[in-house]
Amino acid sequence: MPTPQNGGAVIAAALARAGVRHLFTLCGGHISPILVECKRSGLAVVDVRDEGNAVFAADAVARMTGLPGVAAVTAGPGVTNSVTALKNAQMAQSPVLVLGGATATILRGRGSLQDIDQLVLMRPLTKWATRVTTLAALGPSVERALEVAVEGVPGPVFVEVPVDLLYPEATVREWYLAESGVKNAKGLAARALGLYLRAHLARQFHGPRLPALLEGAPLRPALPRLDPRPKVREVARRLREARRPVLVIGSQALVNQRDPGRLAAAVRKLGVPAYLGGMARGLLGRRDPIQFRHARGKALKEADLVLVAGFPFDFRLGYGRGIGRRAFVAAANLSRAELRKNRRPQVAALMHPADFLVDLAAEAGPAGGRDEWLATLREREAARDAEIAREAAAPGELVNPLGFFLRLEEKMAEDAALVVDGGDFVATAAYTLRPRAPLSWLDPGVFGTLGVGGGYATGAALVKPGREVWLVWGDGSSAYSLAEFDTFARHGLAPIAVIGNDGSWQQIARDQVEILGDDVGTVLARCDYHRVAEGYGGAGLLLTEDAKVDETLDRAIALSRAGKPVCINVHVRRSDFRKGSLSM
Repeated sequence: MPTPQNGGAVIAAALARAGVRHLFTLCGGHISPILVECKRSGLAVVDVRDEGNAVFAADAVARMTGLPGVAAVTAGPGVTNSVTALKNAQMAQSPVLVLGGATATILRGRGSLQDIDQLVLMRPLTKWATRVTTLAALGPSVERALEVAVEGVPGPVFVEVPVDLLYPEATVREWYLAESGVKNAKGLAARALGLYLRAHLARQFHGPRLPALLEGAPLRPALPRLDPRPKVREVARRLREARRPVLVIGSQALVNQRDPGRLAAAVRKLGVPAYLGGMARGLLGRRDPIQFRHARGKALKEADLVLVAGFPFDFRLGYGRGIGRRAFVAAANLSRAELRKNRRPQVAALMHPADFLVDLAAEAGPAGGRDEWLATLREREAARDAEIAREAAAPGELVNPLGFFLRLEEKMAEDAALVVDGGDFVATAAYTLRPRAPLSWLDPGVFGTLGVGGGYATGAALVKPGREVWLVWGDGSSAYSLAEFDTFARHGLAPIAVIGNDGSWQQIARDQVEILGDDVGTVLARCDYHRVAEGYGGAGLLLTEDAKVDETLDRAIALSRAGKPVCINVHVRRSDFRKGSLSM
């Protein structure tokens, strides 16, 4: 097979070899060859309505498949529009590759269209950011970037590709000579410039691939990790003695995991009461006798042993102070910094949290004497669920958000995927909706980014064809990416979006008004979001009363099954269910 003669084909071949199936993008002249050649190579090129959503979609694919997600964005504002999504992927430890267009190599720094120093922006947001200037280095750079994204602590990477590297050499030569004015010019100066341009092209398209061309790429680990078995044995011994153990599993336990079933089996074998966060939600299915969702803080205070797997000691764990002082604490994490940030565990295992739990389950063996502890936790769980059910049954004007979610919980398919993007409405959903399976819950992660919904739902619908994808939006967050209904419609995707419309940034307003006495900046109109979705090619449904919840959900499911993306505009009543829950 002949060697591709343009950078677009080189990139497409590298992505195809790596098993990448989707390229997310918003078109731009600087990256057109990447899109065309990826399509020719059999990749699905999915064009969205904002570059940030292209990266969010790539992030969703990475989380749900264990393979790097890939986005291509055009130069200048295309790259800067991706910044928030890249930072979100970095903090969520998602392996994402962003290919950024750039001005021609010979014009960099001379004031050409959309020419800025992109690497100075990208380096703090990524594991590796590099600029490629020769065709020979392009393929190896993309391949190395895909490796860097998944190894160690996963995260995003950025490869800048100048536009003149992407087109065929003959086309670029014609551009150079025509734009420089030397194509038909005579005289010594014109000949000298022509020679310079031809020499530049020769280096760019025919120069050898030297190791220096990948300078700046992180080195592969040269030393093996320390033997984790002594730490596993120590935790196993402590676990056999514990009477009130608690297991907390975070997103990192699921990164790069193409078979989460082995992790779920290990957790069940351990039999330790488990609290799941982030992408770990759904690991044990909809219901499991050792899975708990409520009163985690109280359990951590009372526990005599706490295992923290792939979850940092951040604000969600009270910066480590949420765990009782006398508890034996063990943690497994891919990040050396996260292992000891805010709280130093007695055992800190620098390894993949999934491998740690699998090894621990094999070593620990069966343990008894926990019936009283499990009974206590189950009693608390039942009490909180009963309290939620009572509040969900309360009558009133408009739609009770708790009652709506309890009905949605019963209506959702057993293989449904959930995308959540918002504040108060989404957090209410987290108390009531039960993820059905591993890798079926997508939230922003620790960055708390609003606006992930449209991109995440795009990625989830592509990865889970034929399955229900539910997108839970607050009315504030929905406006960030409601335009992606156009993407859904054009690409034949049919997620069901639910917008909790209370005419307010309610999570902020509740405490702002009480503490500061002013609702400034928090008031929204109860807009016709369902009609906006209709304008983009979706189906819109309006829900304003409890009595019509079931029929509206049934209608939405039927429309989705027929291939139509759906937006349900749910006018919800104001609620104090989450009063005092603002995180800062």
